[in-house]
Amino acid sequence: MGLARRLYRGEINVDFVGKWRLWYSLSGLLLIVSLAGLLINGLNLGVEFKGGSVFSFQAPSATVEQIRTDFLDQGVHQPIVQSAGSRWRVTTETLAEVDLSKVQNSIAKEYSVPASQVDIQSIGASWGGEVSKKAWIGLGVFMLAIILYLSMAFEPKMALAAIVALLHDLIITAGIYAWSGFEVTPATLLGFLTILGYSLYDAVVVFDMIKEVTAKLGTTSKQTYSMAANNALNHTLIRSLNTSLVAILPVAAILFIGTTLLGAGTLKDLSLALFVGMIVGTYSSLCVATPLLVTLKEREPKYQAIARRLQATTGKGSKSAAVAKG
Repeated sequence: MGLARRLYRGEINVDFVGKWRLWYSLSGLLLIVSLAGLLINGLNLGVEFKGGSVFSFQAPSATVEQIRTDFLDQGVHQPIVQSAGSRWRVTTETLAEVDLSKVQNSIAKEYSVPASQVDIQSIGASWGGEVSKKAWIGLGVFMLAIILYLSMAFEPKMALAAIVALLHDLIITAGIYAWSGFEVTPATLLGFLTILGYSLYDAVVVFDMIKEVTAKLGTTSKQTYSMAANNALNHTLIRSLNTSLVAILPVAAILFIGTTLLGAGTLKDLSLALFVGMIVGTYSSLCVATPLLVTLKEREPKYQAIARRLQATTGKGSKSAAVAKG
């Protein structure tokens, strides 16, 4: 409690910039693990992307294993079973018309429901490819808009640092999906875009404070760029943590309570992306975007001169020199 109280009073100054090697190493490890998951397992694309057949029906007393076994007995390979209360959604590979009728009648007989109440939706692979294409276009337009906005609102180096942080968040979140085997659906893509926007918001708040503080630096300044940026980061630390906590708690409730206790399995596609992305986004805005920005800015002659002068007079510029060498 004492640490939390001191943190909220602003009495603790965390050296985020000075520990850039630790953050870069941690991020590098997370990225390697995430890329390994994407290469080894790949993403478990939903039927909306790869095509397939979807069966939807009511079966209050059924279990996941029971329904999966019933579909396997009908010759369906690797059915994906999801529940939402007493209603079930089973995704399969693309089935021929005769097989669709066969499975539909079997479900109706097994769970005592009229065949007309076993809804069937067939999605072609070409339609799924079109959805994938539009998703990539949407992501590209989003990233371009971010680059243009940050370049105009701040400066290109801040835009570059923010984009690197966004890609960092996206790859790690996608890697967790690859290792966990969670299905990637259009809801997942909405979650990805949401966390990118959230990460961008956090980075903009931090960069705005850094811009305000570092604008006062001159040839006679008693602070290097890295010192000023670290102070600015600490001034926004509580705001970032509070915003993240408030946002993460309801998402965690959806992910852990809604999908486990209440059986709202269709929500996990979205909630996992939001939960992981918000945590990683908060980390990246504090420990990736700002140290990277400082590394880029400390290479500028103006700030190198300040660091050399402070090093010669007080010995306080050595840390900035280390950051600049990268």
